[in-house]
Order: sequence, then structure tokens, then C-alpha cells
Amino acid sequence: SCTMALEMSAMMLDIGPGDTVVVPSFAFVTTALAFSRQGAKILFCDIDPKTLAIDPACLAELMDDTVRAVVPIHYAGIGCDLDGIMAVVDRWPRAEIVEDNAHGLFGSYRGRPLGSFGRFSALSFHETKNFICGEGGALIVNRESDVDRAHVLYQKGTDRRAFLHGHVDKYSWRDTGSSFGLSDVLAAYLYGQLEQRDSIFAKRKAVYDRYQTALEPHATEFGMALPDVPAHCDPAYHMFYVLLPDAGVRNHVMGALNADGIYATFHYVPLHDSEGGRKVAARDIDCPVTTDISSRLLRLPFYTGLTESDQNKVVDAFLAALASA
Repeated sequence: SCTMALEMSAMMLDIGPGDTVVVPSFAFVTTALAFSRQGAKILFCDIDPKTLAIDPACLAELMDDTVRAVVPIHYAGIGCDLDGIMAVVDRWPRAEIVEDNAHGLFGSYRGRPLGSFGRFSALSFHETKNFICGEGGALIVNRESDVDRAHVLYQKGTDRRAFLHGHVDKYSWRDTGSSFGLSDVLAAYLYGQLEQRDSIFAKRKAVYDRYQTALEPHATEFGMALPDVPAHCDPAYHMFYVLLPDAGVRNHVMGALNADGIYATFHYVPLHDSEGGRKVAARDIDCPVTTDISSRLLRLPFYTGLTESDQNKVVDAFLAALASA
């Protein structure tokens, strides 16, 4: 899973007690949990109101000598401000970037694939993602010097791969590790989809573009914001969200859609305000943008097989709910 990929990155970096890790407060819980379970404390970072990802200015205020990793998310499959984040992290030699690329497979930033910027990156093949196998994920290892140790951790802490390649005459316990492997059946199910990458990507882009075309003319009228895709980013088309004027409007629209049998949902409950987040936080940090965005964001139905007629029904119901708010 993507969670286990993040856990493996924490092991690869030897993260433990005394270390801190910076994650956006606007994230799924396992982005932080993967590192806190290794003993690290978490520094929750506020987000940029356009990218909905780590704000480099807030990141710069959080950095100190305890930070071992910074974990940016490419929210909705749109590249975060990697230039700004890398400029901050580069000033702290002990800190590494680990990309949580659960949303961003096959997206790009300035022509370079998302997930290729950090020392490690994690992918998700969970049932809610673009390419799925129920529960699954992958760790991307971007430094050749890390590859051999990554195989040891993957092989439950043993040098079994070296044995299979004939480099040693027997394999034994060498390091930390766990059972990270994806089952062959799930891998085969996933592989078939990856072979159809272009077709799946085109269908998801069509769904995204139809929402954009249908809703953009109404944005000013209803005071809503649509996803902001910078010119230097090619998105992965993971989801389509809208930012509504306030929590009251969002909740009204969500309730009206659900009453019509249309499943729309919010995303996420801020981690810095959660019970679990407070237990692992390095210190109290205010994340006002995260709190605001969390209260106003609505995700519209989005999946590869969404038909144009069903999507039109979603748009019509959504606009009607907004008009009645």
C-alpha cells in the first residue's frame, strides 16, 4: 500500500525518536502516521490556498535541525510548488523530500514526472485511485545508492535478492524490514490497467474537462473556485473539486446532492486538529488555510467510467443546489 511505502521510506531514512517530519495538515492520516510510528514527531504545515499543498513560506518557518523529512502531497494530482519547497529544504542538509504521490501518477511538473523529485516517493493503487488493485502501492527509489538497501528492507530485512542473483551462497537477516510485497494476483490485476494507461488517462481527462467546461461559466455567479492548474503542470486527473463560499453552502449542496442519490464528499479533516494529530505533534501549530479549505471543499463524483449523461445529471443537480443555498 501507499501507507507501507511511506513506512518503508521512514525506515530507509532511519527516522526515529528525536526526529521531526513535516507533513501538510490537509492530508490523509497515514501521511503522518507512517513517520510517527517510527518515533518521529510531526510538524503540521499549512497549505497554499491555490495548490492545496504545502506552502513553502509556512515550511520555511517550521524548519530546524530536527527535521529529517518533508512530505509534500500533489493534491488532486496537480503538482505542488516543488520549486519553492526544494529551495527551502536545500538549506537544511539533513532533511530529505519524500513525495506522497498517491494522487499524482503520470502527472508532471515542468515536464518531469511527479514522484521523481524526492529521494523517495510513494504511490497508491487503492480502490479510489486512477489505477487500482484494491489495496496496493509502490515505493519509488530515486537514488541508485538506496536501491540495494531498499531490496533488503523489502525482503523482510534479508539479502534474499542477492542470493537469488547468485551474489551470495545463502541469505540471512541483515537489516530492519517487513513484508511489503504485493500479491501476484493483485499485481496482475494492476498490470493490465497500466498497459491501458493512455486509454484510462484519456477517459479521466475527458471527465475532468467536462466538469471544467460546464462549471467555469458559473464560478463568479456562485462565488466558487475550481481547481487551479499552473501552466507548468500536467495534472494526473485524480479528482475534481470545487471550493464553495463557506461551510454552510458546502454542507447544503452536499446534502442536496446526496438526497438526489449523488455521492459528493468533503476532503480532509485537518490533521493538526485531530485527536491523533495532537498526540504526535511536535508543537501546537495553527493552520488557518487548511481549516478554511477543509470547511469549503466539495469533491464531485469522479471515476474512469463516468458517462457524459450521468455527469450532466451531476452538474445540473449541483447548480440547482447552489441556486437554492
